[in-house]
Amino acid sequence: MSASQNKKSVIVGIFILIGVIIFIAGVLTLGGKQKRFVSTITLKAIFSNVNGIAAGNNIFFSGVKIGTVSKIAFYGNAQVEVTMHIEQSAQQYIHKNAQAKLGSEGFIGNKMIEILGGTTQTPVVEDGDRLDIAAALNTDDIMKTLQENNKNILAITTDFKTVSAGMVKGKGTLGTLLSDSLMAQRLQQMTINLENASASTARVTAAVSQYTSKLNNKGTLTNELLTDTVVFSSMRTAVKSLQQTAASASQMTSNLKATTDKLNSDKNAIGVLLNDEETGTHLKNTAVNLESSSKKLDEDLEALQHNFLLRGFFRKKAKTEAKAAEQQQKTQGQQ
Repeated sequence: MSASQNKKSVIVGIFILIGVIIFIAGVLTLGGKQKRFVSTITLKAIFSNVNGIAAGNNIFFSGVKIGTVSKIAFYGNAQVEVTMHIEQSAQQYIHKNAQAKLGSEGFIGNKMIEILGGTTQTPVVEDGDRLDIAAALNTDDIMKTLQENNKNILAITTDFKTVSAGMVKGKGTLGTLLSDSLMAQRLQQMTINLENASASTARVTAAVSQYTSKLNNKGTLTNELLTDTVVFSSMRTAVKSLQQTAASASQMTSNLKATTDKLNSDKNAIGVLLNDEETGTHLKNTAVNLESSSKKLDEDLEALQHNFLLRGFFRKKAKTEAKAAEQQQKTQGQQ
C-alpha cells in the first residue's frame, strides 16, 4: 500500500470517528432531553378523547416536565389508554388520587398532559397505577364558549342601542333627564340645596367642635363638673340633701294627708265638730243658751246690788275702788 493510500485511509478513519462521536453526542443529547436514561415509573390514564396527544408528548407537574407519553392505544368502547413514563424522583409528589388533564404548551403549542398531584393524606402512586381524569376544556369547547359570549355581547349591545335610542327620544327617567330642561333645572336646584346643606352641616360641625374645645378649657364650670372630683362630690352631696328634703316633704305631705283624713273622720272630737251637722247645731244652741244665761246672771247680780241686805257691801266696795283710783292718779301726777 502506498503512502498516499495510507494517508487517505487515515483521513477517512478520522472522519468516521468524528461522525461516530457526533452521533453518540446527538443520541446522548436527545436522550437527555427525552430523559431516556433517567429511572422512571409507568402510569396510565384512560381518556374519552386525547385531542391529538401522541407518543413523545411531554408530561408536566406543577409546570415542571417530569416525563413523556410512551404509548397510545385504544381501550374498551372507543376510549384511549395513554401510557406515561414518569421520573422516579417525582413519584413522591404524585398521590393515588391525582388526576391527569389534557392541555397544550401555550395557546397553539404542542399537546401535553398535566398531572394534578392530589392530597397529601393519600399514599403516593406506584408503578403501573392508573390515574383519574380531570375534565378540561378543549379548543372546540373554548370556541363554543366564545361564540356564546359573542351572542351575549351582541344581545347586550342591541339592548343598549334600544335603550339609548329611547333616551334620545326622551323615553324613561333617563330620557326625561336628558331632554326635559325643567327636570334639569330641578336637578340643578337640588344639587345647590345639597351643597348648601353640606355647607351648613360643616358649619354646625365646626361650631360643635369649637364648643367641645371650650368645654375642655380649665377653669370653666363645665370642665370642673367633668374633671374636678371635689365639685362632683359637692354636687353629689347636694343631690343627696335634695333627696332627703324631698323625702321629708313627702313624709310631711303624708302626715298632712293623715291629719286631714282624721279631720274628715267622725271618730274624733274635731272631726265630729267639722263634719257632723247635728253636733254643730247642738253647739250653736249651747252657745245661745250660754249667752242667755250670762245675761240673766248679769240681771241677777244687778238685782243683788240693790238688795238691802247686800247694799252696804257693794257701797263699801265702790268707795274702796274709788280711793284706790284716786291714789293711783295722784301717784301718776307726782311722777
